[in-house]
Amino acid sequence: MADKGSFKQRYTIAFYNLENFFDTHDDPTKLDDDFTPKGPKKWTEKRFKKKRKKLAKVISEIGLEHSAYPPVLVGVAEVENSKVLESLLDDKALEDIDYGFVHFDSQDERGIDTALLYHKKHFKVDSAETVEVVVENESGERDWTRDILYVQGRLNGEQVQVFVNHWPSRRDGAELSSPKRERAAQTILQKIRTSDNGGDNCIIMGDFNDDPNSKSIRMLMDSGHFINPMKKLLSWDKGSANYKGKWSLFDQVIISHTFLNHEPNTHMFKKAGIFSPKLVKEWKGKYKGNPFRTYVGKKYLGGYSDHFPVYVIFEKK
Repeated sequence: MADKGSFKQRYTIAFYNLENFFDTHDDPTKLDDDFTPKGPKKWTEKRFKKKRKKLAKVISEIGLEHSAYPPVLVGVAEVENSKVLESLLDDKALEDIDYGFVHFDSQDERGIDTALLYHKKHFKVDSAETVEVVVENESGERDWTRDILYVQGRLNGEQVQVFVNHWPSRRDGAELSSPKRERAAQTILQKIRTSDNGGDNCIIMGDFNDDPNSKSIRMLMDSGHFINPMKKLLSWDKGSANYKGKWSLFDQVIISHTFLNHEPNTHMFKKAGIFSPKLVKEWKGKYKGNPFRTYVGKKYLGGYSDHFPVYVIFEKK
């Protein structure tokens, strides 16, 4: 817990995979048929509103143990469109927080995108764009995956660069799909090389579908620009997601070395964490302690997400 003097100078930056946050309408341009009232998951307006309420509550509480404010930046993944984001911010838990968001529709075949929520009092957007990750399948054909969201702005007046990621999945196996995630890492490094600010004041957050010790993440570390404060958080009994009894930390917030400085009027890294209070966990049975998810396959559980949010705390001196 921060002392009272520094509490108001501490700010939370978070990332949360929202697990298939779809609306209930069929979009003929996307593979969203499962998430419709007549689809196999029977995704109704009632279920949508229940999930929205749960997600809004979680987002509003991330980091409050360490800061006087709700998160100033929240990267999110697996959102279908701007409409679900607008609906999320209109929920009771978030409506009094002056959040805006940055979102672009990507070419992902499932139609799930990344976005950045930002507290307007603390963050001003200067520019925003998507960065394509160009990967190919085994046949040499273009494999459309999620773009990287790149936002430049001012966090309490300090210039920062934010990358929001949802890297290619391990559906085809971790080893076989690894080159796709390595390509995503290369894409970020290339973007940094062409940036006016280089690797300074970068916040690289997302669901990387790789752990801190995976090759793709090590590629970012080997560039010399970054530290990974999440690295020590992964253990046999702790992570941000659990698959078949094994914990992973695919969700991470990676930051530039510049956030370790002690210069006046700059932000300094203080802490990293996994936000996993009781309300977002399974509370009994075989999966006790795991993320309380919305679905397991087609079975509706009515939970939050199959991932826990992760966060870092910055202090401004």
